[in-house]
Amino acid sequence: MTIKNRLFWIVAAIAIALDQLTKYWVVQGMQLQETIPIWDKVFHFTYVLNTGAAFSLFSDSGGWLRWLSLIVSLGLMALALLGPPMIRWEQFGFGFILGGALGNGIDRFDSGAVVDFLDFRLIRFPIFNLADVFINVGIACLLIAAFWQSGQPTRRS
Repeated sequence: MTIKNRLFWIVAAIAIALDQLTKYWVVQGMQLQETIPIWDKVFHFTYVLNTGAAFSLFSDSGGWLRWLSLIVSLGLMALALLGPPMIRWEQFGFGFILGGALGNGIDRFDSGAVVDFLDFRLIRFPIFNLADVFINVGIACLLIAAFWQSGQPTRRS
């Protein structure tokens, strides 16, 4: 039996696993608000809880973000199962986005907040996690897919 859009599912599973393992490591090994300098004044691990979306937007959201994560995740899974076969870049892109959405969605349903810990202090960037990275990597892959397809010659029937 062939699995449709196989790379999509593999990328999503790896992204969820890495995201949840790193968050587990942070929660088990650090105190809330604790910071560990990896490169002093440049990059730290800092354990915070984020009740909002990326960069703490919508912090007083009242819990609707958990439902948004679930809807996006179900939509992406339906696309992979019921939609047409995707090119490789689309599979990577949508797989990374699903992994990130589910990774943060699991946190939101479990505790009402997302575990963030990647703290780039050199540029005063908001603290984030691997799920956020995966969502952004997924968007980049989809942009590559769009440009890749636009550069392909069109078939005439």
